[in-house]
Amino acid sequence: MEDKTPKPRESISLTSVANGLENMGAEFLESLEEGRTPGDVSSPVEGGDSWTEAHPEPFSGWRSLSPALRARRFCREHALLCRWICTGLLCAAFAAFLLTASLLDFQRALALFVLTCVGVTVLAHGLLKRLLGPPLLRCVEPLGHDRLGLWFERGLALAACLGLVLWLVLDTSQRPEQLVSFAGICVFVSLLFACSKHHRAVSWRTVSWGLGLQFVLGLFVIRTEPGFIAFRWMGSQIQIFLSYTDVGSSFVFGEAMVRGVFAFQVLPIVIFFSCVMSMLYHVGLMQWVIQKTEAPLLIRPYLADMTLSEIHAVMTGGYATIAGSLLGAYISFGIDAASLIAASVMAAPCALALSKLVYPEVEESKFKGTEGVKLTAGDAQNLLEAASSGAAVSVKLVGNIGANLIAFLALLAFVNAALSWLGAMVGAQELSFQLICSYALRPVAFLMGVAWEDCPVVAELLGTKLFLNEFVAYQELAQYKQRRLAGAEEWVGTKKQWISVRAEILTTFALCGFANFSSIGIMLGGLTSMAPQRKSDFSQIVLRALCTGTCVSLVNACVAGILYVPRGAAADCTTLLNTTISGSSFEVYQCCCEAFQSPGPAVSQEALDVCCRFYNNTICA
Repeated sequence: MEDKTPKPRESISLTSVANGLENMGAEFLESLEEGRTPGDVSSPVEGGDSWTEAHPEPFSGWRSLSPALRARRFCREHALLCRWICTGLLCAAFAAFLLTASLLDFQRALALFVLTCVGVTVLAHGLLKRLLGPPLLRCVEPLGHDRLGLWFERGLALAACLGLVLWLVLDTSQRPEQLVSFAGICVFVSLLFACSKHHRAVSWRTVSWGLGLQFVLGLFVIRTEPGFIAFRWMGSQIQIFLSYTDVGSSFVFGEAMVRGVFAFQVLPIVIFFSCVMSMLYHVGLMQWVIQKTEAPLLIRPYLADMTLSEIHAVMTGGYATIAGSLLGAYISFGIDAASLIAASVMAAPCALALSKLVYPEVEESKFKGTEGVKLTAGDAQNLLEAASSGAAVSVKLVGNIGANLIAFLALLAFVNAALSWLGAMVGAQELSFQLICSYALRPVAFLMGVAWEDCPVVAELLGTKLFLNEFVAYQELAQYKQRRLAGAEEWVGTKKQWISVRAEILTTFALCGFANFSSIGIMLGGLTSMAPQRKSDFSQIVLRALCTGTCVSLVNACVAGILYVPRGAAADCTTLLNTTISGSSFEVYQCCCEAFQSPGPAVSQEALDVCCRFYNNTICA
């Protein structure tokens, strides 16, 4: 009988094997460098004839190259190997530095440690996705079963509904105002469904998943201690980062101008933020962060072929969020940074959910492939050019902000003067735009979960945001917050001077969006310049998207109203009022209100004298 045992391939010399293995190793490194999944690098002597048929002459490519090409490829492979070695040495040095810094003072090195963990997680996710993603998908596909998956989704939805009901029963027993916020979500979603373009085509699965993801994100950020601490820490780090703007502003404009003039205090932050973002784009970091956002420039190649539902989703996403450069400006006002960041994160899934509720998909989308949006690193040749370009581009944005503020504040003053003149004819001298909004939008503020006594002020801010812009509204909210922190009296005549902390947080969420009537032209102009042939479609959808984007911010505020709980221990009024106080504060005001309402043996005369020095009360007479 003929021996069919596979025999070793004797024709391959040891030198060619070594050269081939070196070539395959270089190709392996090159494939990782280019982001491709490496091929099979099994040994050539493991199989017999079958291996020969599948892999004929594995090293013939190397031998067939001309000497010049072989030398060029050799240099390229060794340069790639040197690059990997240098990268490894740098990573090892950084790991040693991080370890040393953490051992010396972990609190001081906490920011670097967190950033390192985020970077390692991103790199590991990308590498594992390339190496293990396709094999895992091939293993999971045979296990899928349509009916089993359907029953699993139904069971998951039922469990989520029961969990939400149980949550509301247990959590709202101590804070009934949270039920009002839940009712607000139901009202806003019902109104949007009533205005839906195609009622029967609504995918409640998409809507439920979007709202559920928004609730989970809010639960992590607002209610859990790790999430709250993480976002508060992130907000404080952003404030520290933005404070470096003062160095450049003080040098250019002078320290006195920076401290006292709004334009020199806030607007340079936009320039600094834009400069940093341009640098992050150049190195490729921001491409991963914004891979699935609403930024219009990302969808420029796809606008011409998008369905109406997809265009509506793009517009809604734009109206429901704010630009990163403006985020820095709002933080500089004194608005709570953690709430702004949380509102931006929570708005993304909610915008998609409500967009598909108002304008469900009834056409065949052309973008159902698995390939993602390709992002470029920009036209800058190096990091310094990217920084310079980012600063130069932001000048136009700064000019637009300044011009809009001048125009809209002047227009608001004119409208108020005209309304006051008309109101004086019928005995209503105090008639103003803010007063009209405080009555017209008061039910909306109440449905968010705001206390009724704070609803007029919150309604004014909502009206300012909707009819003017969110920049002016946040500036007015910051003034209310500053008066509260300064310990001002809550009422001066019939005018409320500040609102509660809960109302401030909910208003911060409700104002976090680009949805206002003045932005319609900006949205239409931007999208039309990228796809002129779809101008009529954009004009048809823009008002519906504006209303949807506004409701996204309101639903965001309602979710925050359900989840918000007061944090921090109450002030020890006895100790506070019996110490030397140089000025008023919110804690002093609260303690003095308690002392005025219930004077007795527990409140000393010295404490009452301290309170009477700052506030007027009948007990002080």
